Amino acid sequence: MRTRSAVYTRQKKKKIFRLAKGSYATKKNRWRMVVQQVERSLAYAYVGRKDNKANFRTLWIVRLNAAVRQEGISYNRFISGLKKANVAIDRKMLAEIAVNDNPAFKQLIEIAKSA
Repeated sequence: MRTRSAVYTRQKKKKIFRLAKGSYATKKNRWRMVVQQVERSLAYAYVGRKDNKANFRTLWIVRLNAAVRQEGISYNRFISGLKKANVAIDRKMLAEIAVNDNPAFKQLIEIAKSA
């Protein structure tokens, strides 16, 4: 007696149709189009997660640059000074300090200037 795969196939199709929910036109209800759309969407989502990290780093650098220029120093001098002073704080934390804790950030700028 041969085994049938109808239940498993239906579950697999339902899963992929759920992933395609919200797509435009026949890309949400025709099997072949759905498979193509979901593969493409997942590929873009993967790349987007990588791009997101670069976007946040850019945001932190822009914030830091604006904050240090108010104190009369450029971003690259600031980062270079921190490295020479062996201050190991990443850009994410530096940007957070610049936004929320101004006195502490001014101390960091003084450390960078002196180094």
